[in-house]
Amino acid sequence: MCLEHVREFNAGYDWFEGMSAEEIFDAQSPASGWRTESPTFRPTAGVDGMPRWADYDDPLDAISARASGIKSRARREAEMAMDGRFSREEAEALEVMGLGSDIDRRRLRRRYSELVRRYHPDRNGGDRQYESRLNRVVEAYNTLRGCRAIA
Repeated sequence: MCLEHVREFNAGYDWFEGMSAEEIFDAQSPASGWRTESPTFRPTAGVDGMPRWADYDDPLDAISARASGIKSRARREAEMAMDGRFSREEAEALEVMGLGSDIDRRRLRRRYSELVRRYHPDRNGGDRQYESRLNRVVEAYNTLRGCRAIA
């Protein structure tokens, strides 16, 4: 659309139409939308165990917790890779699966089954929003399945 048509459209548009005074006030608040969860912080965010927005009153606390979780995850991956038992790729796969270095084949298989059931579209009413997460879990399992460090 050209600028003239955009202005014409915007002149007839009222975002607050049909809202009460209280709803308008809430929508204009600087904290508006804060309680809306992003996919990263949902309880179903998955295996990485990161915090949810709803767990915090202050947005900066939530962001800080997320950042420290990412740092500790990277630290754990580095420690596992430096341990010599696991390659960097295998350490990342363990993180995707939500497992530590004290893993055996039976526990790996059990965790894999649990995650596939959680993220498969057939178990989620055909919803494919978790498909990329499922793909990451399958790739991680395939990486770990051939790992010699797992007894």
